Amino acid sequence: MSMYTLIILLIGLGILVYSLVYTLFIGKERKAIKGDIDAELPDNVQKHAYIRNPIFLTYAICFGILLVMITYFALTWTW
Repeated sequence: MSMYTLIILLIGLGILVYSLVYTLFIGKERKAIKGDIDAELPDNVQKHAYIRNPIFLTYAICFGILLVMITYFALTWTW
C-alpha cells in the first residue's frame, strides 16, 4: 500500500470513529426526551443549522477530498 493510500485510509478511519462517537453521544443525550417527536432543537444546532447538518458536512468533506485527489494526480501524472 502506498503512503498516499495509507494517509487517506487513516483520515477516513478517523472521520468514521469520530462520527460514531459523536452519534452515540448525541443519541444518549436525546434519550432524555422519551418519545417526544417534535422536540425543540438544541441551541447550538439552531445557531449553526448549516454547519451541524450531516448532509452538508458530507458534501463539503467529499468536495475537499476530491480537490486533494485532483491536485495530487495533477501534480504526479506524467505523460
